[in-house]
Amino acid sequence: MPKHRIILKRPLLTEKSTAAQDKLNQVAFEVDKGANKIEIQQAVEKRFNVKVTQVRTMHVLGKLKRQGRFEGRRASWKKAIVTLAAGQKIEFFENI
Repeated sequence: MPKHRIILKRPLLTEKSTAAQDKLNQVAFEVDKGANKIEIQQAVEKRFNVKVTQVRTMHVLGKLKRQGRFEGRRASWKKAIVTLAAGQKIEFFENI
């Protein structure tokens, strides 16, 4: 299995990320916790054939959840916001 498929878990398609994609040419992904910015940049460039200018990452802490008297926590994950070069675009839903 190619490494770029392991690094990029899924795109984040929320209202905020869609607005950033339209205005700032940025795309958000959920990525592997151990991936660094260079690996994320190479994975996006190879997978989508685009030029990446900047990668910003952050750790998202899992929410604390309760079921009755029992407490648990959702899994923590890593988020990457990728800025594409001018004129570049990633379409997730082209034919809808």
